[in-house]
Amino acid sequence: MPALTLTPMVLTRAEWQARELTHSERADALTADHRVRAQRGEKHPIEDFLFTYYPFKPRLLRRWHPGAGVVLTDAAGDDRADWRWYRGTRDGIEVDAAAFLEAKGASVGFIEKLLSRTAARVSQFGCFGLHEWAMVYKQDDIRHAVPLRLGQTGTDEVVESHHIGCSHFDAFRFFTPDAAPRNRLQPTRESSPELEQPGCLHAGMDVYKWAVKLGPLVPGEVLLDAFVLARDIRWLDMRASPYDMAPWGAEPVAIETPDGKAEYVRQQRAFAGRSNALRARVVEAIRVARAAV
Repeated sequence: MPALTLTPMVLTRAEWQARELTHSERADALTADHRVRAQRGEKHPIEDFLFTYYPFKPRLLRRWHPGAGVVLTDAAGDDRADWRWYRGTRDGIEVDAAAFLEAKGASVGFIEKLLSRTAARVSQFGCFGLHEWAMVYKQDDIRHAVPLRLGQTGTDEVVESHHIGCSHFDAFRFFTPDAAPRNRLQPTRESSPELEQPGCLHAGMDVYKWAVKLGPLVPGEVLLDAFVLARDIRWLDMRASPYDMAPWGAEPVAIETPDGKAEYVRQQRAFAGRSNALRARVVEAIRVARAAV
């Protein structure tokens, strides 16, 4: 890929404050229900997962970054001037891409490679979300305090009647000891760049994680879009799971049936397209940061 030639974007105080306000209002709306539940000590087994599996607080989502290569004018007296990974310029302040890349270059390189290679692969649509079923196979102590829709015996029979091909390490590592040998792949953390593919729901959710880890290099709008994608995928993940999620308004996608499989694949294809579009935006943010140095 040819090197990017960057002309810095300059935003007036009115322009960047308007974007910052729009971002914070959107973030507050996206996290409002979670924050109310947290105050009440309540849990939602679908949506609150995004704040436990990914240990990122709502306040992180609320913080807007313009991304690298953007100068914010008239910002010297703003709190942002004291934020980590920002620096002053002749015209204002901007993300200090050079310092971030120097400190976290290995991590940035891994993320760039993982997202680029994942997006370039042909999507696979034959897993049918069986990773969630494999996590409770022959397991009396299930991961979530939610009843199994088909009971333990029925759940085990679904696992035993299918071929499992999970390519995502962070899903595979939760397989029960009896389920792990049934997976035709044995993914590891190190093999992720060679195995992950766009059809994987968990790989799509993880675009949010990688966007967070890139911090101020990723524009806030991209971060929130990645969060929304992860939330939407999580709903399908649990609707297609062995759990009875109907009490939370999540009617099952019964992947043990032909109609359920077809519905799962239909939604899976749409998520593959959305996740690849976001991967491209995150990788572009990395390229812009490199060009800004």
